[in-house]
Amino acid sequence: MIITDLLERNARESGFEVALVELNPSVRPRREDWKEFGLIEGGTDPRFRREMTWAEFDLKANRVANYLISSGVRKGDKVAVLLMNCLEWLPVYFGILKTGALAVPMNYRYTAEEIRYCLDLSDSSVLIFGEEFIGRVGEILHALDGIRLLYASSALHREVPEFAGDFLELVEYSACDRPAVTSTLTEEDDAAIYFSSGTTGFPKAILHTHRALINSAITEQAHHGQQHDDVFICIPPLYHTGAKMHWFGSLYSCSKAVLLRGVTPGWIIRAAAIEHASIVWLLVPWAQDILDAVDRGDIDLAEYDLSRWRLMHIGAQPVPPSLIRRWKKVFPNHEYDTNYGLSESTGPGCVHLGVENVDHVGAIGKAGYGWKTRICDENGNDVKRGEVGELWVSGPGVMKCYYKNPAATAEVLRDGWLLTGDMAMEDSEGFIYLVDRKKDVIISGGENLYPVQIEDFIRAHAAVKDVAVIGLPDKRLGEIAAAIIEVKPGFAVTGEEIETFCMGLPRYKRPRKILFAEVPRNPTGKIEKPKLREKYCGERLVEAQIRS
Repeated sequence: MIITDLLERNARESGFEVALVELNPSVRPRREDWKEFGLIEGGTDPRFRREMTWAEFDLKANRVANYLISSGVRKGDKVAVLLMNCLEWLPVYFGILKTGALAVPMNYRYTAEEIRYCLDLSDSSVLIFGEEFIGRVGEILHALDGIRLLYASSALHREVPEFAGDFLELVEYSACDRPAVTSTLTEEDDAAIYFSSGTTGFPKAILHTHRALINSAITEQAHHGQQHDDVFICIPPLYHTGAKMHWFGSLYSCSKAVLLRGVTPGWIIRAAAIEHASIVWLLVPWAQDILDAVDRGDIDLAEYDLSRWRLMHIGAQPVPPSLIRRWKKVFPNHEYDTNYGLSESTGPGCVHLGVENVDHVGAIGKAGYGWKTRICDENGNDVKRGEVGELWVSGPGVMKCYYKNPAATAEVLRDGWLLTGDMAMEDSEGFIYLVDRKKDVIISGGENLYPVQIEDFIRAHAAVKDVAVIGLPDKRLGEIAAAIIEVKPGFAVTGEEIETFCMGLPRYKRPRKILFAEVPRNPTGKIEKPKLREKYCGERLVEAQIRS
């Protein structure tokens, strides 16, 4: 079985049921329409909410595939996708897979040069891009010889750039039957190239097979028990393995998913109420923003019917235990879960906490469904429980390789094991706790400092919205820990107050520098520490007081 088989099964068995909904905050409905939204025929711009049935989804994917095949795309070719989350995203992705070509999703924050680099690295022969990227693609036209450019926009009055074809119009007139080549594909065929987050330079291309994709769907459904009547709110970008592989649970269970194009606290709560959501996957900053909005009174939960919301889960980054304790106070009926994974492991699920283990909040869990884990020292030997080592994982979602980079592949793949680069420890019950990224460990005066531990502690301060701890050069100690703190709106705090608060940490873990600034995060919620190091390592550090 391959991942497109699930789509075709859903189209056969539940074709008239809604598969996907897009909610677009940029087209604002009238406030008075919220309560009965979906039942009102007039007064709301129809672009605010669009939906697609399973039959329409599969038909559109077939048309995408047949158009690409008619234009020369063959099995093994690479087709890049550069789109914001939208209703067209997944039919385009599945249409590419149905041709036997490899789908190459691209980060919508890429600069023009990064787009060029990734197209070249992946050997992409086609680029399907949206209106937000016309300028960036136009900047690098001189370097895109031989790459077919296709413009995909759902705008009612779209102007197609002269250097591209109108993809959606071309697809509309293509055949809607299943391409014959789809029947020849197996789990061992190459399916997709994803890119590493690129936080340490230009991204690497991660090659996955159809086997990895189908197993990620199986793993996700095994972890969260999606059923036919579940409704999943999907907010993170679909180019990333995290969002897509969580959605694969909806695909596996033939249940509805909502693509929400907006991350404000009000929008998330309203969308959950409007669509009767049962599962919402959040990133740490979004969960914090929701709780802060409730605390301020900006959101009155009594105004919304959230009775079907059963599961809130978080991934993509370490989760502060204090955040989950706050969440459970505000939403006591919610189950909580977290998943750990990397793009190299087909996204989330290689380590999984489980809703039954909320008493172990702070841990990332144990080996996920179909996965194995080890925690190893630098020589590849297992460390004792309670000791820190590098987390290794093995399972059906491990990447095939870094495409065209055998040296980098050899550094992280050993006898079927993926070396994650994350430092972790396992407790006496077998639960795994992330300590930090291997490259982010601070060595200060011979002591190893793990920034995640310090960050978790500081986040418990009532005035702290977000915090990042980095190592800065020091002549005497080699490195010192510096905490960059983002303060909650309406709060004020001084460096001296933070230092006093940190007296609760062991002396050697206390940050030596306190700075106040915005904490930058990438679209998947990870702190962009290289940006912070670049900003602060070369500057004279001055402790500051901030007033919000």
